[in-house]
Parts: sequence; C-alpha cells; structure tokens
Amino acid sequence: MVVETVQMQLLLLSRPVTGANLLAYKGEAQMRMIGSRIVMALLFASGAEAIGPTAAVAQANGENHADASTNFASNAAVRAQIATMLEEMKPDQGFAWRPLVRDGSRVAAIEVWKKPGRPAVHPAEAEYAIVLEGAGTLLSGGTLIAPVTRKVGLVDGDRIEGGTSRSLRAGDVILIPAGVPHWFGITGDRLILLGMKLPSAQ
Repeated sequence: MVVETVQMQLLLLSRPVTGANLLAYKGEAQMRMIGSRIVMALLFASGAEAIGPTAAVAQANGENHADASTNFASNAAVRAQIATMLEEMKPDQGFAWRPLVRDGSRVAAIEVWKKPGRPAVHPAEAEYAIVLEGAGTLLSGGTLIAPVTRKVGLVDGDRIEGGTSRSLRAGDVILIPAGVPHWFGITGDRLILLGMKLPSAQ
C-alpha cells in the first residue's frame, strides 16, 4: 500500500497539469512517509522528472545522498510545526499557513484550517495537497459564482455551482488543476494539509 501511494504521487507530479479533471487518491494515513512525500514533491516541482520514478523513490528514502541541497522535513519536524501553529493560532483565527520546505519560489507549506474559506480559483497554478490530520470536504469543479480577483493568482467567489463533493481524511492526496474552482469544508475542529502550488503546463 505504501509503495502504491508513493508511486501514485510520483506519477501525479511528473505529468503536466491540464484539463478540468480533479484526482483525489485515497490512502491510509502514513505519517512516517510525510518527509519522503515532501522531498519527492520538491524534486518534481523543480524539474527533476528526468531522474525517473525509481531514482526519486531512492532519493526520498535516503538511498541517494548526491544532492546535498534537497530540502527535507522529518516526521518529527512536521509534527512540531503543526503543534507550534496550533498553539500560536488565536481563538477566532480560521486559517494559518507556514512554509515547511522550499526551493526558491517553490514552497511546500502546512495549512491549518479551522473554518471554511471562500470558494477560489488559481488561474495559472495547480494545487497539490496531502491531508495530514483531521477531516473535511472538498468541493471542486463546476462554476464559481460572482468571481472577484483578490490578487495575482487568486480569484474567489460567493459559491460553487455544479461541483463535485468529496470527503477528506488523513492520507488523502489531492491535485486540483489550474482554473478549477474549489472549496474546503471542515469536519470537526480542524483540517491540516501539506500543500504546494504547481505552475500549469504551457
């Protein structure tokens, strides 16, 4: 199961993001694999497709130490950052975001959701995420109603009509193509994601 989950994520990140399809791959929560997933995401996001899936898995498992610049966050580091973010959030704060590892402008960040945000679209970037903790709902696709451009790369709206709803739990993997409306709902007290933006294919 662990090997299949890792191979699926490698496949997702090694393919150009096109079309209006959304893939939510459900797997068991494997927190000891989070560090490896982060490394693989950054390798592929920085153009490391040429090394191939087998080599990427070897690097992520610590079998290849040739690239000393690879960013890495252990399971302990991920847990510590989540705990710090939760402790620092104010009682009425609904969302917190903090980078975990980065390669220049490419960032894998932990997102803590305690309240639902507004439905949104990222016109030029796909959104890749792994559910680390908690549970929630992903509504994606359809049409964003009353869209407003808030800043470069972000358009939000009042609601989504005609989208598809999926339940989220720890271990789920999400890839939302650029231009696809989406919204995260919260089940329980929080939903925690490891997320990163991927430039859409030219």
